Parts: sequence; structure tokens; C-alpha cells
Amino acid sequence: MSLSPFHLAIPVYDLPAARRFYGEVFGLEEGRSSAQWVDFNFYGHQLVIHEHPRTASQENAHTNPVDGHDVPVPHFGIVLEWDQWEALAERLKSFGTKFVIEPYVRFKGQVGEQATMFLLDPCGNALEFKAFKDLGQLFAK
Repeated sequence: MSLSPFHLAIPVYDLPAARRFYGEVFGLEEGRSSAQWVDFNFYGHQLVIHEHPRTASQENAHTNPVDGHDVPVPHFGIVLEWDQWEALAERLKSFGTKFVIEPYVRFKGQVGEQATMFLLDPCGNALEFKAFKDLGQLFAK
């Protein structure tokens, strides 16, 4: 599967803390930057953190129930290979990351079975990282 890189710009109210989080905790390569924004290589995609006042969703995250968990909305993330997902989960744990939803396998034994984890960046932006043993399940009904 060949995908075009996406570009996602997100608001952060503490640029230095967010820069450390995405650069050091996630280990993402930093690209261009200015005093107000920083580019990161987000698994081949362009993630840009932009300095911005705190948003309503950062202050009071909405959630929707999924598989018995309260999933924060909005959120973004990426689908990783299974071994990449496991390595990222271990890396995040080693940095003492507080998860909104701890790493686990949801929809176990069902269509769409997947590994997932949710966390917040220092500015309250919700992220989800997931993996499928069978990527063909990504859009399965």
C-alpha cells in the first residue's frame, strides 16, 4: 500500500514542552521551525506543532464509548506495524507516560481486532496509536 504523506498542524500552548514531548519522548526527527512552530517527521508524515492559546478541547476533552473505554475526541495518530507499536508502548512507558487508555488489544477475536493506546501530549492533544496483525482488518466491517 502506497500512501501520500499527510500534513497535520495542531495547536500547542506550551511550545517548549510539546517540542520536548514529540522530539525526546517519541523520538521524532525535527524539521524546520520558527519561534512559533516546529515540524516533525511523524512516521513519514508532516506533523507541525503551532503555538496557540489553549483550546476548548484541550481544556475539556469530550469522550465517546468504544469497547468499554472512554475515547477522547478529537484525537489523531497512526497505524503502526505490530512490532513498532509494541516498541512505542515500551518507550512511552519508560518515559513514565500517563495513558488515557493503557496499551491493550481491543475487539479481541472480532472483526477489526487491533492493538491500541491513547495518551495526551503536554498541551492536551489526544493521540491514538494502533496496530493490526492483519492490516486487511483496518476497514473491515
